[in-house]
Amino acid sequence: MAESLNPAAPHHLPSFITAPGSTDVLMVIMAIVLVLSILAFGILFLRLHTLPERLAHKSQKIQFEIVAVLGLLALFTHMHIFWVAGLLLALIDIPDLGSFLGRIASSVEKIAGVKPLEEAGEVQSPEIVAGSKRAGEAAGLALQAHDRGGKGEGTSTPPIRSESVPARKKESKHA
Repeated sequence: MAESLNPAAPHHLPSFITAPGSTDVLMVIMAIVLVLSILAFGILFLRLHTLPERLAHKSQKIQFEIVAVLGLLALFTHMHIFWVAGLLLALIDIPDLGSFLGRIASSVEKIAGVKPLEEAGEVQSPEIVAGSKRAGEAAGLALQAHDRGGKGEGTSTPPIRSESVPARKKESKHA
């Protein structure tokens, strides 16, 4: 190494300066460190970016899908408000109103004497649905007449008698 030194160079060179033609070890080590740090930063960024989706994964399907769409919007538009909205939506536990509303709907169908769609196994035609709406309106008018004293003022429809509907067996989770 002493033979190839320039005469103007100092006699005491640092150890990271290599001789011409040999491998620069420091540059190789720094290239590996740079590649690994870029990969680690990318993994950390994507892991942080998917945090709302991972939190919402335990929730309802519709909530999870909304959070996922907000996450994609935040990723592609670089607008952090979508990510914050997704995180807030993932952290909020939205109550399951669908099951309560479904039970109310099935009870109302039972009271009205209409066969529920799940039990019927077929889609009702629009004429049947329109007929049930007219029957519901007539029942509402009859109830209004009954509330006014049973004289039937203002209504031309007679009171509607409901047929008895066999009760379903209770499910074990509702009992």
